[in-house]
Amino acid sequence: MQNDTLISLDQEKREYTTLNLGPTHPATHGIFQNVLTMDGEIIVDSEQTIGYIHRAFEKIAEHRPYYQVTPLTDRLNYCSSPINNMGWHMTVEKLLGVEMPKRVDYMRVIIMELARISDHLVCNSVIAVDTGALTGFTYVFQWREKIYDIFESICGARLTTNIGRIGGMERDFTKEVIQSIRDFLANFPKVFAEFCNLLERNRIFMDRIIGTGPISAERALNYGFTGPNLRATGVDYDVRVMNPYSSYQDFDFTIPVGVNGDTYDRFMVRQQEIRESLKIIEQALNNLPEGKFFADVPEFFLPPKVEVYNNMEALIYHFKIVMGEADVPVGEVYHSIEGGNGELGFYLVSDGGRAAYRLHFRRPCFIYYQAFPEMIKGSTLSDAIVAMSSMNVIAGELDA
Repeated sequence: MQNDTLISLDQEKREYTTLNLGPTHPATHGIFQNVLTMDGEIIVDSEQTIGYIHRAFEKIAEHRPYYQVTPLTDRLNYCSSPINNMGWHMTVEKLLGVEMPKRVDYMRVIIMELARISDHLVCNSVIAVDTGALTGFTYVFQWREKIYDIFESICGARLTTNIGRIGGMERDFTKEVIQSIRDFLANFPKVFAEFCNLLERNRIFMDRIIGTGPISAERALNYGFTGPNLRATGVDYDVRVMNPYSSYQDFDFTIPVGVNGDTYDRFMVRQQEIRESLKIIEQALNNLPEGKFFADVPEFFLPPKVEVYNNMEALIYHFKIVMGEADVPVGEVYHSIEGGNGELGFYLVSDGGRAAYRLHFRRPCFIYYQAFPEMIKGSTLSDAIVAMSSMNVIAGELDA
């Protein structure tokens, strides 16, 4: 009893330091803040502060025609924005009851898996940077740029892509695009193997991140984790398998899982997912169906410019779509996809008007970030930085 009293008095005498990590610290990888209570270099407590961006995605989207919401989704997880675009298009198509041609499904899968590779390359190379290893980052970023070159060839944009359309793709893959994808599949694995050799079994790197920022499967599920952060704890939940969309059921791939839910497991799950994404892209490209690259929904899919210039009906549809004058059915839908960092969902309520009555984006990063104080409590400041990187928290998803 006397010892407990002495310990209590000792804690009362301690002087803690308050440290602001963010909102503009480069190691936070975004505009958000952690107010840390430090005992020397050890984190005693942490409080997150979000809301520095105030983009109001959901409210803006409720006042825009469905066709004009796609650019807003680019600004969620901007490291893999094509996945966000496709998720929104599929949500509206679900409300409309539109069935996509197989060619559209496969084209979307190729684009989404390229975006997933790009997203994971950013996350894993930044983990290495935050442990002091810059070489891998500069090396794989050249190949992230090659993925952006492919996106640019498809839609004309690189980072915020606005790629695809409600009802299909804006244009078919050209021979040059298909060749660029094949070149990427042929050459990237060699480069990625060197990145793997540099880090995966590197004793210094492993000692630095094994056991850092752990979370159990039970706690992760309680918080609502999905994606690589959940799979790193040993739970094999993947939306592409559990609730297949865009013909993902046609492809053969495995779901990588970890054991301890720490930074190393999160790193390794993403590493293996890059390999699986390459397999999916190759299957989709080799079995790309023939047919149209859009569905028969003239009220929502922009007609080709040649028809707009020469056909009155096409001109009318073009005007109605651009001006947002196409009504949608009354309904309530939820559609989720496997985003680069977890389950990205769109909850859409329509009252039959030209814009959504209510719209909510399920942003995975907003959910992960709630667990951050628990994951870093008792660790050092440098461990907190690495743990944050491995969670792949994107500031654009925090304040919607």
